Parts: sequence; structure tokens; C-alpha cells
Amino acid sequence: MKSKIELLAPGGDVDAIKAAIIAGADAVYCGLDTFNARNRAANISFDQLVGIIRLAHQYDCQIFLTLNIVILEQEFKTLIKLLNKLVNTTLDGVIVQDMGLLYVLRKHFPTLDIHASTQLTTHNAGQIPFLKTLGATRVNLSRELNLREITALATVAKEHDTLLEVFVHGSLCVAFSGLCYSTSASAGNSGNRGRCSQACREEYETTESGNNFPLNIKDNSAFFDLPKLIDAGVYSFKVEGRIKGASYVHTVIDSFRKQIDGYIETGELTQDGERLYKVFNRDFTNAFLRGDLNQSMFIDNPRDNSKNHLVDKLKAEKGESISVVQIHDAQQQLQVDKKQINASVDDKIAHLSIEKIKLKLTFASEQEKPLTLTVTTEQNSSDLSDIDSKTIVLSSTSLMRPSEKLSVDQEAIEKRFKNINNANYDLVELNTQDLTDGMSIPYREITTLKNELLAYLNDGIEVIPEVELPKLARHPKPEGQKPALSMLICDEADADLANITDGDIYFKLPDAYKRGCTKYVDFLQQNPRLIPWFPPVLIGKDYDVALNILEHVKPPLIVTNNTGIAYHANRLGIKWIAGPFLNTTNSYALLALQEGFECSGAFISNEINRQQIMQIARPNNFKMLYSIYHPILLMASRQCFFQQSVGCEKPRIDNGCMLSCDKSTSIKNLKGDSFAIDKQKAGYPSIYNQDQFLNTDIIEDLSHMFDGFMIDLTNIGAGDRESPDKMALIKQFEALLDGQRNASDTLAKMVPESTHLQYQNGL
Repeated sequence: MKSKIELLAPGGDVDAIKAAIIAGADAVYCGLDTFNARNRAANISFDQLVGIIRLAHQYDCQIFLTLNIVILEQEFKTLIKLLNKLVNTTLDGVIVQDMGLLYVLRKHFPTLDIHASTQLTTHNAGQIPFLKTLGATRVNLSRELNLREITALATVAKEHDTLLEVFVHGSLCVAFSGLCYSTSASAGNSGNRGRCSQACREEYETTESGNNFPLNIKDNSAFFDLPKLIDAGVYSFKVEGRIKGASYVHTVIDSFRKQIDGYIETGELTQDGERLYKVFNRDFTNAFLRGDLNQSMFIDNPRDNSKNHLVDKLKAEKGESISVVQIHDAQQQLQVDKKQINASVDDKIAHLSIEKIKLKLTFASEQEKPLTLTVTTEQNSSDLSDIDSKTIVLSSTSLMRPSEKLSVDQEAIEKRFKNINNANYDLVELNTQDLTDGMSIPYREITTLKNELLAYLNDGIEVIPEVELPKLARHPKPEGQKPALSMLICDEADADLANITDGDIYFKLPDAYKRGCTKYVDFLQQNPRLIPWFPPVLIGKDYDVALNILEHVKPPLIVTNNTGIAYHANRLGIKWIAGPFLNTTNSYALLALQEGFECSGAFISNEINRQQIMQIARPNNFKMLYSIYHPILLMASRQCFFQQSVGCEKPRIDNGCMLSCDKSTSIKNLKGDSFAIDKQKAGYPSIYNQDQFLNTDIIEDLSHMFDGFMIDLTNIGAGDRESPDKMALIKQFEALLDGQRNASDTLAKMVPESTHLQYQNGL
């Protein structure tokens, strides 16, 4: 395990990456124009990436590439072409969300170091070994965790030889990362595809508590918490900001560099953090880290807070009697300061070059002597004042001898070497004037010479041959088998439904429990027909209780939306199915779950459309499932949504809030769309779409692909609307699966506020 502390910087474009490097970042993460979760950033080309890697390594800085979105089946062909190029660079790591991509990387591209993205919502002790099994060498933790929880997970990570990253600065999502579907449901702009439209930053109609931006949370900053994070065992301090410019990146990274170095040298924090307020910010909070979730985490303005901070600082220094003129002068000075920051950063990065290295090849041959290749590379020095030039000579093993049939001449050499251009080198000269005609050596030696050249140009690393993914076998479900109807419940009284239906009944377990809770162990043992359904987020003691349920009930089958539970179910020999919140969108994700953890089946993501589903290949002895009726979760949060909407008498969330609060309300955006805010007892605060998801089309379209369709009877997210009668719903869905097409019309009348837009739009 490495012991150094890493400062990991964002790089949205070339200038921002240069700014991070010159400011002292130990590593920079950046994205290409595809397959990354910040498509609003400028991003970079592949050729630029190679130049950036070369530049960064000159400054002892690593480069990580973001491939942190869910991948669609048809994209793997293009993705493999990219990976085949990446393995022949000196890239230091790839950041990944999709479990199918984790599978492909571990199996076919083992030289690429894999980092698990925060989009994988990692927050408990089972998820770290789960991701380690899939090939991850480091894990970026969920941003909602507190210091005690991070410390506990750092111990687990150390046991599994895994490095931990924690976000220490930048924008905060109010929702759990990877579990926000706010704009996916309405417009197909999925955060899991890098197209988040930032519904949490939108303006809404003024709420009862007087807020217009009720979901807008302050920026995160652990600037003064670095010693505690170091003591906790965190390896990498990650700064968010790939849509920010070079001046922002340089200011933040330079501030953190000085803070880290000063603390290591003196044992004290030496920086006051004021420079952080001179670049874009929404004010700062460290409330998640402190475990103090209070109303002060929100700010009713998503725009730059620099001017407001300046005014507040003036008032603190001079009292409330400051004049309008003083405020104006200070704000004018702030603008001057910002321009100076921009100019200073531009000046600092002006000499940094990512241009290709110039390459010259000179061939020479004489009878009874080896064929020689003189390789000259030229690039600008780091200060652009000189040219760095290197020359080596490569030689064939055999000697050149006369040949009437074959000749290693200009034509033969150019045919094999003229396309040696790559993202790192620009072939500016190919000199064959010193070749002697009529001479030859075995042509395999020319190939060897070319490979030696490629290895030299690749920093001595042998070129890795291209990988082609083997064609996936499609295993149909048993012929003539109709999809079964299953249902999800959360009310213990609904366990009686087991008496009137033969379908599987899943029982949704809570997100939170009293410490040492055994209630659900007894309940599930008394109702063996019920299949436990584990939620996506289980933190700290709640994970411990959920694990205790798993270990003591030992059900024959579970559904889990949490990979930590999946990891332990596999270790206990319990069959498990991947729930819909694991965001499975491709065949390789199914193979990853089956081969790595003996998964029995999976719910296919509701974010993808008919065509995207059709391309998925079912693994052998694996069930494919799909939810056809459920509330559409837009986001779930560890923070309270009621403080900013209807108000709450509690100034902060305490331990009792999760277990006892069961409020509901709604907010409305400026377009007039209403969204239900729902908080179930022992559940996380959540926001739901105004329409229910109802997809009866898939039964006619794709019944041949699926083993079962699920309906959600929990009534969660319904707000104050009256829910349809459960028995009547079951009857109509059973009729629909039996081929009674008029049941579709009946269901549409029973659920008038419904949509299946995601099935039409896809990702």
C-alpha cells in the first residue's frame, strides 16, 4: 500500500489540466468527449490526452481518465477500440461506474488500473471487497459519509489492499450519486450518462418556508478537516470541478497544496482559506463530514457567492454600518483580483506544451552489416527555451546480403514505417537515402525492428496487441415459458397477499433500523414466502442490522440493490438477484455479477429503451426481470427536504428523524411540474415524479426476453393521491400477462397519472 497523501485535481479542458499540474496536483482526472460523466465540460481529444500524460509525468503528476457512465450494449465496440489505444499509453488509471466495464477491464485489459467512481455509491464495508473482486484498486466513497464512517471504511480498505478517495472540495449533489434520476425520467438526460441537467439547482415556486431554491446545497469543503482525514486513513483528497476553468482549478489546488504541505511540515494548518472565496463558490459546508446535517447546508442561490462573502466579511470587520460606497469599492476590487488571478494563471501555464514529439527515422544498410535505424526525437523543453533531442540506434540481428528476389529498399521500408505516426509522435522525416539496393535480410527482422521502435516510443513498454471481445452467447429462457408476475410490498399487513397469488412477493426492507433490531428476522422467519428486498443505501449500523437479517434468516433467495449485501449473500451461499437500482444496462454487467458473485438474475435498468434492452444477451442459467409498475424515484438524500420546503421545528437531523419521520409534501418548478417529497419511517427523504411508471408495452414487445415482470405495491411516493386497490391491480396485471390486451386499457384508467417515457427515450 502507498503511504503518501494524494491531491487529486479536476481537469475539464487542457488549460485546467495544465493549471492543476503547475499548482502541484499529484494527479488529475479528466475525460474525453465520450464515455464520461461531465459532458458539459470541454473535455479533451485522445491526442491531447497523450500529450497531457507526457506533460504531467514530467512534473511527477499522474493522469486518470474518466469512463464513469453506464455503458450501453452497442457502445462496447467503440469502447474496445478506445481501450486498445489506452493500454498502449502510459495512462495511470481509469475511473469507472459500469460493472460491465469493470468486468471487461479486469478480464481483457489487466494493465489498466481501475478506480471505482463515486457513481457506484460506495458507503459500507461489503462494497469495498465487492469492487476489489471486480478489479478496482481504489474506491471513491459517497460524499455523504461522516468522519467516523470514513475511518471505519478505511480500516476495511486497508484489509483489502484498496486505496480510498474522498471528495474534499467542490460542488455537492443533494442526492446520493448514482441514484439520481431527476432529469432522466423527464428528458432522458441521465446523470448516469453524464447529462445531468441539475434539477437540484433549479428555481422552484416559493415554498412555504420561503425558499426559491429548496434543493440547492452549498459547496463542500474539508479545507480545515485535512488532519482528521489523514488520521482516518484517506489516501486521496479529491477536488470536484471539471466544468470549472483554469483559474478556479489553480486557485483551489494551490490552496490545498499549501495547506497539506504546511500541515505535514509543521503539524499545523497554515492557510486561512480566503483565496477559495475569490473563485466560484456557493459558500462552503463540511456538515456531511461532521455528521451535522442542518439547515445551514442549503443556500437559496445557485450562483457565485464571492460577492456575498465579501460583504459578510466587511460587516464582520467593520460592523453593520458599512456604506454602499465601501461595498461597491470592495466588489470592484474583487473583480480586479479575479482578473489578476486569470492573468497570473494564464502566464504560469503559457510555457506548458502538449505538442507531439517530432520523430525522425533514418535507415542505412551495407553488405555484410546489419540494417540500422537511427531514431531521433525532438520536443520543446519545459520552458520552451530549447529543444530536447534524443537519439538511439537500433540494428537488425542478421547481416545484409545480396538478394535477387527481395530487397530491403525505400519502398519496403516506407510501406512498414510511414504510418508510425501516433498520438505521441509526429513523423516529420523518413530518410532512406543510405539504403543499398539489392540487399535483404529476413523480413521478420524488419517486423522485429518495428516492434523495438514502438516499444522505445512507448517508454520501453512492449506494445500490447489489440483485443477483440468474443461474441456473446445468447441463452433464451425455456421455450413456451410465460413471464411470471411478482410484486413488491413494504407493509407487513400485505403479507396476506401470499394467500391469493402464486407469484413471488418481495418485502422491501427499510433503509434504517434501531441498533440491534431483530424485528425483521422474526417477521421473515414467520413469512417464508416473502423474499427480502434490500435497499440501495445501507450505512454504518443500518448495514450491520441488514447483514444480521441476512445471516439469521438465511433466506433461499433475496433481491438486493446494495452490492455490500450481494457480497455477503454470495459468501453465505444465498441466491441473490440484482435489483433495479444497480443500474444494469448491458450483458457484461450481467456476466460480472454471475461470474464474480454467482448472481441468479437481475432487474434491467428502467432508464433504457426497447432497442437498448433488445441488444442485451442473457447469460446461461440467469433470469432477466423488469419492473413494469412503480413510483419514479427522482432522488434520495441523506439531507432533509422538508427544512427548505415546509419547514421543520428541528434545526438538524438527529438519529430519531430517520426512524420516526413520515412526512410528505410537494414542490413545483417554474414550469408548473409538481414533485412529491416523501419521507417514510426508516427511509431516506426522497423526491418522486408526479407520474407513476406504467409500461404495459414491454409485455407485448419483449416478453420473450424476460422471466418476470414486477409491480410495486408499496404506495411510496404517491403523496396525497389515492392509490388503486391492490387486489384489483394484481388481477389486471395477471390478465395482461395471460394475453388479455384489454387489461392494458383498464390499467391506464386505474393509473391515470402514468408514463413510460424512459422506455421510449432510453439513454
